[in-house]
Amino acid sequence: MQDRKLLSYLIRSELMNEIRLLFGKPVIREKGLLISAIKDLQSRHGCIVQALDADNIAGERHIRFAAEKALAAFSEQRNIAKDAGMEIMRYASGERQIERALFMRVSDRTERIALVLAGCGSWPDASELSQIIEQDEQSCSFCAKAVKEAFNISSEELRAVGEERIEDLVIERVALVDTYR
Repeated sequence: MQDRKLLSYLIRSELMNEIRLLFGKPVIREKGLLISAIKDLQSRHGCIVQALDADNIAGERHIRFAAEKALAAFSEQRNIAKDAGMEIMRYASGERQIERALFMRVSDRTERIALVLAGCGSWPDASELSQIIEQDEQSCSFCAKAVKEAFNISSEELRAVGEERIEDLVIERVALVDTYR
């Protein structure tokens, strides 16, 4: 399995610790073509690349934590998904089941994407990335309504911790993924 070999290499070389996040509009609007372009980028640079719907990302800490947990699970052979990118999506969703994690994926209706890059032997340059994502200045500006719905955050939870702690509630769900057996 190519992902397993890549992760073994990443652990030994400590490249796994470097995760880059990009946010912006997808240059390629058709989902199938976007996925093909991402797979091509992965193969050219020997890295893991995953695109997620940015509206469902509660913050940079959320996606970075999820990516780290997913890569660790994959390297320790505790992964559920056969693909490291899919494992990142699974953790980012806070779900154990892949089918339930698919709300995080990019669709033809996705306005903004979060592009996660991990363990690149050689990092893609700006011109390569600009063929996939048009980066914007918004960084990780999520849709609070979408995140609340996606992660089933109740009004009781928000009253207890405050609206400004949505990201912490999502990270808690990501942390609990390993406990669901």
